[in-house]
Amino acid sequence: MLLGLIRKELLALSRDVHGLAALFAMPVLFVIVMSLALKNVYDPPLRALRHAIDVRDNGPFAAEVGKLWAPGHGPAEALPPDWEAQLRSGKLKYVIVLDEGLSKELAVLGTPGEARIHLLTEPGIDGNLFNALRAELQAVGGQLKARGALQTLGENISPTSTNTHKLVSAERYASGGPRPSSVQQNVSAWLVFGMFFVIAALSNLFVEERRCGALARLRSLGVPASVLLASKALPYFAVNLVQAVLMLMVGAWLMPLLGGDALSFAQVHWPALVLVVCAISAAAVSLALMLSCLVRTQAQASAVGPVLNVLMAALGGIMVPTFVMPAAMQTLAALSPMNWGLEALLTVLLRGGGVASAAPLLLRLLGFAALMLLAAWLLFKRNPR
Repeated sequence: MLLGLIRKELLALSRDVHGLAALFAMPVLFVIVMSLALKNVYDPPLRALRHAIDVRDNGPFAAEVGKLWAPGHGPAEALPPDWEAQLRSGKLKYVIVLDEGLSKELAVLGTPGEARIHLLTEPGIDGNLFNALRAELQAVGGQLKARGALQTLGENISPTSTNTHKLVSAERYASGGPRPSSVQQNVSAWLVFGMFFVIAALSNLFVEERRCGALARLRSLGVPASVLLASKALPYFAVNLVQAVLMLMVGAWLMPLLGGDALSFAQVHWPALVLVVCAISAAAVSLALMLSCLVRTQAQASAVGPVLNVLMAALGGIMVPTFVMPAAMQTLAALSPMNWGLEALLTVLLRGGGVASAAPLLLRLLGFAALMLLAAWLLFKRNPR
């Protein structure tokens, strides 16, 4: 009897070709994507980050900063006239500002009285990368401070006797917007990831209604396909909005109680934030509807939805920062709807952007949503049962 039942289960599984493909092909694809995305995680391509140096000091040591920085980070670009705007928008990743009096400060023994080297990064830069750049710049400052002390007082001075941390300051440059923090970055990333998890819930419900005949009965009563799809899309769209509000509230009020930074809404453009959240929800629900009309079994729905969600998160910069990815993977990341949603949220929450700044990403998300809705409608019309 046991052998007969086992044979029955294997026969049923073997007939579900799409389910088998989802169970085996999707995890393999996940391994491939994650392996490629994490290829440079321990050796991030820092040379690929656009940066510039603003030299305001005419002394000999100021020129040495660029020479010491270039081997590990590539040559600096010419400082653009609108470098502050490019830094806020993320087009320029960081700028090193060398204040007047730097060379004089480096030539004097003792703890620096004030910061003369400033690292200004774009607001949405990864936290680990921010700390790495600051530490490397402090090392450069310490090396030059030791060199200046040796030239001034001779070789009897110890290069390690001076604290140079006060020589360097670092901040995410976000004038006109909220002060960036790790909470704002993490809330943005996981808010997008959570909203796309509607794929699993909606596809499983759709398969169950098809299996029990509910969809067939509704179709027999003359309910149009567009109305059926809208009846599923609108509730989940609202659920996603509630989920987004809850996650924003957690970042703003719960995180400070747990000892973390608070999610700041200072000078946030609220219409832009609402539009971005709605566009992300529309893209997630539309993709969920399309997949719901595509899958046929619970095995397919349970495997395809979650794995696809994780794949898009890995590819879109949610799980793996895009700066550590190889160039080819970064190109693919720019095609991920999750990446569009993440960048749109960072534009509003971190970079102080409004509707105009987020418009290109909003159009991508809404265009993707429209395309997925059309595909869902065509799939459902072709095979409504």
